[in-house]
Amino acid sequence: MTSLFTRAVHAGERLPAPDYTPTTTPIHPAVTYLYDAMDDLDAVLGRARDGFVYRRYGNPTTHAFEVALADLENADVALTYASGMAAMVAALLAAGVQAGARVVAARDCYGATYTLLDRLLKEQGVTTHFVDVTNLDEVAAVLRATAPTVLVCETISNPLLKVANVPALVNLAHAAGAMVIVDSTFTTPYLLRPLEHGADFVVHSVTKYIGGHDDVLGGAVVTGRVHEARLTDQLKMLGANFSPFEAWLALRGLKTLPLRMRQHCASALQVAAWLGAHPRVAQVNYPGLPGHPQHAVAAQLLQAPDGQSAYGGMVSFVIRDAGQAQVRRFLERARLLLTGTSLGDVYSLLLYPVMASHRALTPAQRALVGIGEGLVRLSVGIEEPADIIADLAQALEAD
Repeated sequence: MTSLFTRAVHAGERLPAPDYTPTTTPIHPAVTYLYDAMDDLDAVLGRARDGFVYRRYGNPTTHAFEVALADLENADVALTYASGMAAMVAALLAAGVQAGARVVAARDCYGATYTLLDRLLKEQGVTTHFVDVTNLDEVAAVLRATAPTVLVCETISNPLLKVANVPALVNLAHAAGAMVIVDSTFTTPYLLRPLEHGADFVVHSVTKYIGGHDDVLGGAVVTGRVHEARLTDQLKMLGANFSPFEAWLALRGLKTLPLRMRQHCASALQVAAWLGAHPRVAQVNYPGLPGHPQHAVAAQLLQAPDGQSAYGGMVSFVIRDAGQAQVRRFLERARLLLTGTSLGDVYSLLLYPVMASHRALTPAQRALVGIGEGLVRLSVGIEEPADIIADLAQALEAD
């Protein structure tokens, strides 16, 4: 009889393939995969047939999530990464950004994206020109002057909630010979599918609305079939792979994305309107408010599945005459609202950009972008809107 030591290693493994299909996608943690015939293994390694051989090259659970996300985006391909920033790096590399390249990017983009472009890629010989992407004349002039490799924008900017006219930006960029990367984290496929408007790459922080429950860290690049091989090869070299455990959670989160986004959008509109009428609030940034500078663009571009305009779950606002000390006390007084450094969760989350998302920017850079010391970002969760408003009221009115 085989030794107990040997049996303990192999018992229960590699059972015959079943003739049933589980209702939900299983988690496949295996790093390697076996084939009876070496010709089959060789064919998979050579991409002559589909299959899995090594987790850095692909994983069944991760692949299931990628198929689902691509389906919701009406796209050919989705590839996943260990974080949203890893996905942004992958998209930039796939678009051809390398030493000597020029990039045009939204001036008020997410702080980590700004730092990536202005610091790390700058050190690698990449020049980035930051522009106000809501000013199409400025964008067109910079594109003509710089002939960039790529234009980078966000559907709704973080944290000032400016709305990019994606179709117009795509037309301008393509006319200048540039590809377009759109960070659609704030909108998700529920509100906008940028590839349908001609974008070349869509980036998501899966950590946010797609995961939706503060238990996933990941990113994704969604694109056309023409870019799949390059992205796949890069992922093998970078090794920034999405974990199958996190992919399983993200796939589960994706199932309720439309339900959650419907509530996020409806509640955020109520909260933003209430904030706009509060005497302690100097300014509210929310595309659903008629006074928002890009309200008309948002109403036309951002469409829920029922065809109605919807504006997302993110709000930012400026507390009147508040410096850092006053904002910190406001955050500490919040009871229902959590001060977490993320967004898109079922919970409502407050964030202070000066302290968190845009901390790496200098005060001068933040001022240029338009991020003052009184600015607070609110990710409106799926709680009862009246409860969210009540907590904001007591935190604002405590002084």
